[in-house]
Amino acid sequence: MKLIFLYGLPATGKLSVAQELAAMTGHRLFHNHLTVDLLLSVFDFGSPAFVALREEIWLSVFDQASLSKLPALIFTFAPEPTVRPGFLERVMTTVAKRGGEVDFVELVCPLSELRRRLNTPSRLQYRKLTSATLFDQIHATGGFDGSFLPKPRLSIDTSLCTAAQAAAKIAEVLELDLSLT
Repeated sequence: MKLIFLYGLPATGKLSVAQELAAMTGHRLFHNHLTVDLLLSVFDFGSPAFVALREEIWLSVFDQASLSKLPALIFTFAPEPTVRPGFLERVMTTVAKRGGEVDFVELVCPLSELRRRLNTPSRLQYRKLTSATLFDQIHATGGFDGSFLPKPRLSIDTSLCTAAQAAAKIAEVLELDLSLT
């Protein structure tokens, strides 16, 4: 299985691009907020139980998807302080133990555009960050530091293209089979 690991700051368009990529390729989409929102119904964000269970669910899904012989799985991820050290190594180990690989794709966008996008209706469907003030506070303290993320195979500035164009570029660079749709 190929795990297509889309990452970037909040509002870079990860879910929009992932949805386009899933529609284009027929690959399944595992959006990180599915897990986050599930756990927020019981635990506070960042609590020890939340952090442990979120990672356990993410890794279990990757493992079962690999075991099920899915050709690929698309995953969205935003770096933030409650992600435990070593998470990415555990992701790569989990996928590799079943013969799979992880392709990292970074989505970027100028901060002015991110701030504009934060309060859009599509972000309200999930419990996503919607406050530009809170974004600025977290960003200023290094809360979105992604320096632990590996060098991406591809980096796309989503302010320069549509979600469909970004998805098409990802499919091209990662040589994804488009005949599955």
